Amino acid sequence: MRLNVQTDYALRMLMHLAVEKQGLVSVREVSERFGISKNHLMKVAYLLGRAGFIEAVRGRAGGLRLGCAATDINVGEVVRCVEADFAIVECFQNDKGECLITPACRLKGVLQDATAAFLAVLDDYSIDDLVRRHPTLRSLLIEGAV
Repeated sequence: MRLNVQTDYALRMLMHLAVEKQGLVSVREVSERFGISKNHLMKVAYLLGRAGFIEAVRGRAGGLRLGCAATDINVGEVVRCVEADFAIVECFQNDKGECLITPACRLKGVLQDATAAFLAVLDDYSIDDLVRRHPTLRSLLIEGAV
């Protein structure tokens, strides 16, 4: 399974905000730290804000911060929020016709189980689990050096 680039960016943005204890972080700062397009990150920030994972403070001194504690942001929920769908094969897509073997195929059920297991593992972790007590990560994200 492959997650889309927006999910990757969303998780990185949340991790960055989780280690930033001093206040607000601008989209520009996150963009520069990761070498990611500011426009892409704006879209991600919008999605995360709509879901309540982050808050955007407007104005000259504005920026982003977590919308709740990092311990309350479940990685699986973030992935489900940002991913458009989990149709990893054609038969998962509602608008596609059935393939020749659909009436006898067990693959769809196996892949559904695998997707559920994948998400279940992500559900076991919070953003805090990814960043807690990790001084090297903090150095890379906030201070810019190891």
